[in-house]
Amino acid sequence: QVQLVESGGRLVQAGGSLRLSCAASGRTLTGYAMGWFRQAPGKEREFVAAISWSGRSTHYADSVKGRFTVSRDYAENTVYLQMNSLKPEDTAVYYCAAKGAPWATTIVAEHDYWGQGTQVTVSS
Repeated sequence: QVQLVESGGRLVQAGGSLRLSCAASGRTLTGYAMGWFRQAPGKEREFVAAISWSGRSTHYADSVKGRFTVSRDYAENTVYLQMNSLKPEDTAVYYCAAKGAPWATTIVAEHDYWGQGTQVTVSS
């Protein structure tokens, strides 16, 4: 069993930056690809970014490409989402998720473990 805890979300002005963290416990993330998703009020949960177990493969939603960067720290058993040039439309609850396979995916249903989410609010 993998427990995931996100942190780092807060209120920030448009154009600002945030770094979200996703700390894993219960077992190491060995062999797990990781994903970041977000959900705004009244909307479906949507893919944001993903990283393979090796870290050599990353994927981004078109809406965040060039602004967000996903990374992982194997020693800390933690995954990060660096978010720059934030826009009001980035406002959402951000979730990290673990997929029990080494290759990354953009699909919500293919992830096995989820965190509780962290709120990101971008003011205009």
